Amino acid sequence: MKKSSLWLSALGALAIAVALAGCGQTYYFAGRVLPPSGLRNRVLVAIQNPSSANRGALEILDAYYDIRYAYNNPNTTFSISGYSGSLPVTIQNMPEEQNGAIYGSGDGSLVLADYEKESTAGAQKGLNGLSSSIFITRNKAFMFAASQASHVLTVVDTGAGTSFALSLPGIYRVSVNPGGSAVLAFVQNSDYVYYPIKLSTQQTLAYSGGPSSWPKAAVDCEPQNAPGWCLFQAQSPDAVDATGTNYGAPLTFDRPVKAVFSNDGGTAYVLNCGAECGGTASSVSLLPVGAMIFTQNQASGLLPCNQPSVAPCPNSKSSPYTSISVPGGASNALIDSSTMYVVGQQLLLSDNLFTGNLTLVNLTNNTVGSAIPISDGAPGAMSRIIEADDNTLWIGMTKCTNGERYAKGQSYGCLTMFNRSTNTVTMIEPYQGDATGIAAVTSLHKVYVAEGGQVYIYNTVDGHALNNQYVTVSGTAWDVAYIDGLSDANNTVY
Repeated sequence: MKKSSLWLSALGALAIAVALAGCGQTYYFAGRVLPPSGLRNRVLVAIQNPSSANRGALEILDAYYDIRYAYNNPNTTFSISGYSGSLPVTIQNMPEEQNGAIYGSGDGSLVLADYEKESTAGAQKGLNGLSSSIFITRNKAFMFAASQASHVLTVVDTGAGTSFALSLPGIYRVSVNPGGSAVLAFVQNSDYVYYPIKLSTQQTLAYSGGPSSWPKAAVDCEPQNAPGWCLFQAQSPDAVDATGTNYGAPLTFDRPVKAVFSNDGGTAYVLNCGAECGGTASSVSLLPVGAMIFTQNQASGLLPCNQPSVAPCPNSKSSPYTSISVPGGASNALIDSSTMYVVGQQLLLSDNLFTGNLTLVNLTNNTVGSAIPISDGAPGAMSRIIEADDNTLWIGMTKCTNGERYAKGQSYGCLTMFNRSTNTVTMIEPYQGDATGIAAVTSLHKVYVAEGGQVYIYNTVDGHALNNQYVTVSGTAWDVAYIDGLSDANNTVY
């Protein structure tokens, strides 16, 4: 009887296996379908000028074996098929959605790559030429781009098939919260912050009379005869005019360049670049996200009043304006739980050179730790920062030969490995060129780095370089992404 049961069980298992095989699909992590390459640990590389006839390519590397071809056939390589963008520079990595958005600086294209199919359907429509900063929301409903040459914030509503060009001279960066409900826009060499709002039908009618019919904080509404979106300057509600009417005053910052968002999505931490960007002092300013949510009838709450550390706020019901001083510099950041890792360049008055720093900010009580020296970099340039295995943080800089370390003959490099357990710099990797992309290959204890136009691999246990002989690419490697990452946090662009 037992033998008969075992035999029947075996037959049943075989039947299930055959049935699954007949479906033609194999699944791995989180129910994801095994892609055409058959690889389970893929690093995507954005390559510029891979050949004389092609200005851009997206090559897939096997991050398990550290090779650029099939482990059983060196003649078989892998790539994202259908990609035709020019000079790709960023990969907005969204592994949870099995998508990536690749921006090409040569033709202004934003291309969505399907990680499951390892293919693309072509460039997104509605953008205004080249963009200096660009994002698509995770649900692919909206695109936001800083079109610096055109001096507009471009908003593309993919669902409605509409595009809006909101005038903002000097715009050069945008930040989008992970939930895709709030956008902040930044103007180069400016001390102000802006945000767009999608208008309701009633608002469209009310604002159709041109600028004179717009709210005071609106800097542009398009199209002007029947606007669908307006761009607002972040306004404090605490000021009043001579008649006692509350009209709001612009919130002032210090060369803001980017915003990162709290884990609950309720707070935007605006990074004030300060002296690094021609301003006065670097800091982090806290803004409530609710007041800036762009979807219809969703905005709630008030922006803070314009006088720091004043309570209660005069003439308004909003909270005081909060700003956290970060002397070490603040041009990029990453939030993990209640800790914000802030990266920036600090101007040394002794020799007028900049030096790189990492500063830890405790978000529970808004206290700031001492600046920790890391790789130097170009002042104001967007660095790369990502968490990896073994409690490490990896920070990539560009133009690290412009800083204090190089000028004083000290050891230097553009890539820093930081130990989050001991809060110490474990290593500044030897100079290989600009570090323009970092991918954390989680669970395999390694990071892939686009450095000096080539692909390098580092071990996250002690930072030593691994053999990169079989992952080098033809052309200039500019960005990398671990497209089989556990979450969208595996991304150095946000």
